[in-house]
Amino acid sequence: MLMKGKVGLITGGGSGMGMAAALALAQEGATVVLAGRTKDKLLSVRERIVSQGGNAEIHLTDAASRDANEALVAFVESRFGRLDFAFNNAGGHGEFHPIHETPVEEAEWVIDLNFKGVYYGMKYQVEAMLRSGGGAIVNNASIFGLRGVAGIAHYVASKHAVVGLTKAVAKEYAEFNIRVNAICPGATETPNYMRSTGGDLHLLDDMIPMRRIGQPDEVGNAVLWLLSEQAKYVTGSTLSVDGGMSI
Repeated sequence: MLMKGKVGLITGGGSGMGMAAALALAQEGATVVLAGRTKDKLLSVRERIVSQGGNAEIHLTDAASRDANEALVAFVESRFGRLDFAFNNAGGHGEFHPIHETPVEEAEWVIDLNFKGVYYGMKYQVEAMLRSGGGAIVNNASIFGLRGVAGIAHYVASKHAVVGLTKAVAKEYAEFNIRVNAICPGATETPNYMRSTGGDLHLLDDMIPMRRIGQPDEVGNAVLWLLSEQAKYVTGSTLSVDGGMSI
C-alpha cells in the first residue's frame, strides 16, 4: 500500500497511460480523481477501481484551460481537504507535417494542451501542496521531449518545454517538500498510438532495442514509483520508459 491515504488527480484519466496510472495508484491505496473530457470513459475507469476495492471520483475538465485547471484543484481540495499528488498526463498531437504546412489551429491546440495545460496545472497544484505541506507531481513529457523528430515540430517543442518546466519547478520547490519529475514514454500501445500507426503494433520494432512497444501499465508503474515515498529523494528527473529507444 505505497499510496495509502494519499489523494491526487490525473488528467487524461479515461484511457491509455492515465488509466493505467490510476489503476496502479488506486491498487496501492490512493484516492484518485480522474479528470478528462469524456464522461463515459472516466466512469468506466472509476467503476474498475471501485470494483477492485479502491476509491475514485471523476471531474469533467479541459486540461488545456487555465480556469479548468484551477477548478480541478479546487474540486479536489473541497472534496478531500488536500492534494497529495498529480499526474499531468493529458496530451495529444495531430498529423505529421513540416512546420510550414502545419495548420496554425492544430499547432495552437497542441501547444495549449501539452504545455500550457501542464504549466497551469502545476501552478494550482503547487499552491495546494504548499497549503498541505508537500506533495509529488509527475508530468508526461514523452520521448519527443528528449529528441528531435521531423514532421511534428509543435509537438516536439511542447514536450521539450515540459521537460524544462519540470526541472525549473522542481528546483523552485525542493525545499518545500514538493517533488516534480517527468516521464518520457516511447511508443506505447495507447489509443493515440493506434490512431497514428493504423493499429500496427510492430511498426517501430526496429527502432526499439527491446523490439516491442510498451504497454500502458509499464508506464503506470513508473508513475506510481515516482509519486510514492520510494522515490522521496528524486526530483527534477526525466525517467525514460521506452524500451531503450532513447539510448
